[in-house]
Amino acid sequence: MRSRPPLRSAAAGIIIAILAVVVLAADQLAKTVAIDSLPPERVVPVIGEALQFYLVRNPGAAFSLGEGVTWIFTIALAIVAGIIVYLAARRVHSRLWAVVLGLLLGGVLGNLTDRLLREPGFPVGHVVDFISTPWMMPAIYNVADVFIVSMMISVAILVLFGLRLDGTRETKASRSTESAAADDAPSGAEPGAR
Repeated sequence: MRSRPPLRSAAAGIIIAILAVVVLAADQLAKTVAIDSLPPERVVPVIGEALQFYLVRNPGAAFSLGEGVTWIFTIALAIVAGIIVYLAARRVHSRLWAVVLGLLLGGVLGNLTDRLLREPGFPVGHVVDFISTPWMMPAIYNVADVFIVSMMISVAILVLFGLRLDGTRETKASRSTESAAADDAPSGAEPGAR
């Protein structure tokens, strides 16, 4: 069975951009509907206690931590988005990495949009959270958070299984070869440089 050729940078970038826009749009639409239809800070059962809606505006991070330094979260989200865009443009040639990074970027942009555009204002806007699953965790979250958490888990799995951004797979043999090349390199030279 032949493996598929790696993606060109432009194709990977397009996949990442399309998925990011879809997730961003879904997140912002869900938040708009929640604001328009849910009472603030009141439990609305959807599936008993398994799934509830509870509309809040979160100035902090997870579990409302860091409420007084909202601007730091804005900077952190912008840096993460910038790193993903850089990887999309320069390094990603794997379809799987393109999908994971696109969905992650969409989630990051969803919360970054709140930080930039929602009250009380730029760059300290409060993130709209409305999903509650008390049986699973005591946090209230949103669509963007679901993508951020699930895609960060996916990143960890891809790294654990040795799938590189370029689509190649890291094996013991490749690690040994790279380690030997680094050991053979003259002092001061970069590993793998010839």
